[in-house]
Amino acid sequence: MQEKDWILLEEVDYLFRKVVRRFVKERDKVSVEGISLPGILILNTVLREGDQRLGELAEQLDFTSGAVTALCDKLEASGYAIRKRSDTDRRSVVLGITPSGREMIMRNKDSGSIIIDEIFGCFTNEELKSAVTFLNRLNVQVEGLSDNVIKRIEASVNQTTAKSVNESESQSDSELDRPNRFISY
Repeated sequence: MQEKDWILLEEVDYLFRKVVRRFVKERDKVSVEGISLPGILILNTVLREGDQRLGELAEQLDFTSGAVTALCDKLEASGYAIRKRSDTDRRSVVLGITPSGREMIMRNKDSGSIIIDEIFGCFTNEELKSAVTFLNRLNVQVEGLSDNVIKRIEASVNQTTAKSVNESESQSDSELDRPNRFISY
């Protein structure tokens, strides 16, 4: 097994977190006719797939249920969407798109292409194919991350606790620490 290069791993971790934060920060600055990009995403989903339960939207778009509720409040207040009882299950509330919402989406139909091109248009097709492969692997790796991390931390703590205090005290600080050039956990 290849030895881990902690400097490289920490740099990738740092840059990944930086890209995610910067993307969210920049995305949230964009407004199309008073609606944020996540709101546009919700409207496009409802336009494409028909009325949607809010929980389904949250799951499908990887938003929290609270974020979807807030976005739907804004869409409804703007007259672009409407909440209504489901035709198939009267206990369930779904989000539908209004004629004004349809018109707004049609006026701004190029906004998605513009965003994608702005982010990824500078890359070659080969770079994009590599990115798809990398991101698919990363997505699989992140699935269950919290459970896996908690288990590993608990195992590490148990292993460390099992060692004698004298053993730990005899190690130098450099043996206990790894190099850390980047802001890390």
